[in-house]
Amino acid sequence: MMITIWSLCVLLFTACTENSLDTDPLNPPVEVSLSEQNLIRAMELADEAVAAHFTGSGMAMARYYNPYTGVKSDEIGSVWMYSAAIEAVNAILHGLQVLKENGNAAIHDEHFDRYAELLGQLYDNADYYEGTFELVSYTQTKEWSVYGVNRGNAKGTAKVEGIENVYDDQMWLVRELLESYKITGENAYLEKAEYLTAYVLDGWDSTRNPDGTERGGIPWGPGYVTKHACSNGPMVSPLVWLHEIYKGKGDEITYRYINADDKETRETMTVKKSEYYADFAKKVYDWQKDNLLRSDGVYDDMRGGCSPGNVQTETIDGTVYRRGINCQDRVGPAISYNSGTMLSGAADLYRATGESEYLQDAKELSDESFNYFAKLGQNQPGLYSYDISGFNNWFNGVLMRGYVDVQPAYGTASDYIDTFQKNLDYGYENFLYEGFLPTNLLVGWSLTPNNNRTEGMFNFAFAAEYAVLSRYELAK
Repeated sequence: MMITIWSLCVLLFTACTENSLDTDPLNPPVEVSLSEQNLIRAMELADEAVAAHFTGSGMAMARYYNPYTGVKSDEIGSVWMYSAAIEAVNAILHGLQVLKENGNAAIHDEHFDRYAELLGQLYDNADYYEGTFELVSYTQTKEWSVYGVNRGNAKGTAKVEGIENVYDDQMWLVRELLESYKITGENAYLEKAEYLTAYVLDGWDSTRNPDGTERGGIPWGPGYVTKHACSNGPMVSPLVWLHEIYKGKGDEITYRYINADDKETRETMTVKKSEYYADFAKKVYDWQKDNLLRSDGVYDDMRGGCSPGNVQTETIDGTVYRRGINCQDRVGPAISYNSGTMLSGAADLYRATGESEYLQDAKELSDESFNYFAKLGQNQPGLYSYDISGFNNWFNGVLMRGYVDVQPAYGTASDYIDTFQKNLDYGYENFLYEGFLPTNLLVGWSLTPNNNRTEGMFNFAFAAEYAVLSRYELAK
């Protein structure tokens, strides 16, 4: 496969600097900063992943690709896996933008437009995962067009009813849509983000406890009763961003809630968007902290032991609503991204509110999560290993992003971020093959070629991490 021009520049520069006999002292090679190198590598990895995993004008995404055999899987990636490509492109665009703001317009001008075009294509073809259904929620019955887990045969035809869609998939897309809006200024991205936000928050358990407080928490999806860290924490930062977008503006939103006195009457209220989004960010953050934070300082996976044990409805004044859920058990395991989203959420809430509680949370969670998830010398002396079983390679990228978000207010996070830089560089400099990195950056590829298939979302995750580290280097 093709290697980008910029990566060739890096390779040539490395070769020249390693052999002083080949270096002309009167014409020394142009130095490439770590920020530039990170972004160049991000683009190389993303370009190869796009070429390998996507097929046709509809951009069907093969879940797996093996660079040693050139074989891609027949299995199509879920919408969550597909959104990893959007994440990588957004991260690259953001990195290009920051690079230009810091005086390096050349790389930006060469690549920004093509990635912005690719971003539009990815969103357009995400519609293969979209479908429409009617949902009975805690406060209303409404028709929604959302993203299903699996790709449909045509745009807008995906199955989305019940367990066919989950709230966290919408949340990851909300995050990326808002990132795309901030980068490009395209209002369509903001409008879609707010629509999906309304859908997600419609899933908030707004039914009342005996004392009148909301039960709170968002179940994994409209067809589930368990309330997960992954269906709550990822929404905190996007809600803060929406608050900041509308801060100082008069835009309003009308939302539905349940009367706290009689605990039954569904009512509506109109408030400023900036206030609504900020209040909900705090509510979701508080629910997850109260219900899923462990004694060792990291976050568990979900609340189980739910009653009722499946989705049920109740009729109040002739109208059907979803029944509220009490979930008694905190269930593990602790997974890196569930702490990562709360790190980002705490950092964003601290930036938006200035409240010291969020900064203290961010500091403590940074330290405890690193102590829990990072293992020194497990695979390579002097390097920290993170669990890579299952989907953890992508989960770990969310944790890294959390450290990057916290770092401006907590310098110690730089040490944690540095472990990701070193691991990526070790994998790149020792195991890069045909533009791909192995699943295990510190161990490398299998000697059996057929065993070297890679997850598409991991390939995009590595690209996204490099791009995030590019702008981090300029900002720190």
